[in-house]
Amino acid sequence: MPATYTSLLRARWAQGSFLCVGLDADLRRLPASFAEAASPADAIVAFNTAIIDATHDLVCAYKPNSAWYEALGSDGHPALSRTIHYIKDRYPGIPVILDAKRGDIGETNAAYARSVFDDLGADCVTVHPYFGRESLEPILERADKGVIVMGANSNPGAGEFQDLPVGPEGEPLYAYVARQVATHWNALGNCGLTVGATNPGKIARVREVAPDLPLLVLGIGAQGGDLAASVHAGLDSRSEGIIVNASRAVIYASSGPDFQEAARAAAQSFATGILAARESRP
Repeated sequence: MPATYTSLLRARWAQGSFLCVGLDADLRRLPASFAEAASPADAIVAFNTAIIDATHDLVCAYKPNSAWYEALGSDGHPALSRTIHYIKDRYPGIPVILDAKRGDIGETNAAYARSVFDDLGADCVTVHPYFGRESLEPILERADKGVIVMGANSNPGAGEFQDLPVGPEGEPLYAYVARQVATHWNALGNCGLTVGATNPGKIARVREVAPDLPLLVLGIGAQGGDLAASVHAGLDSRSEGIIVNASRAVIYASSGPDFQEAARAAAQSFATGILAARESRP
């Protein structure tokens, strides 16, 4: 029986891996040596594979953000596809989360599902909840794949809507979304939520209403999120349940010839920090 996103993720957690590296390669920030590549797609793929080879034993997942590939124009789709398939071919035990933040009416989401899962080969996709559960059914019904719903995010303006009081109890919208996902959307056990490391209190609130869902922790590293507090707030009852993402702080740890070694050192530092916080959880 083929492995599912959930089984892959849990296997990585069982090995003590909770770090996710975001493969958000920007052509303008690659080391100078990649300027010699035959095409932008070749440059991005070569950079990504170097980062993957340097960090694969430290991670529970990789997370390419589709925007950085779309910005490449006609080179973008091949670069993204080749990156994902490299991971699946070389390191098949590591799930790939495509950070595409999809969300539309049902027929459009069915097309998104075919694109993300069948064409690109990703194991999981991030989605917006604004259209409601019904619209996301073509994605949610893929039991072998993961669906991470935008919950409480890390950017400074996220509270403009996410903090609005809703429902009979007047709870914040992000908590209401988390509760809905946990109780009504997760029938196949393949849902998760995003949380922002810049506000560990919100992570704790999400964990309270969604005790068993995987949480994708965003905002560690370049955004300055609190790693230890986020881990403490996000761990589930099994001391698992977190996917702690770091992107720029890992892949751009150096812009010189030592970029690969620097990326591994940065990833190792985050991975060690996560495990230390896990061990010191109150």
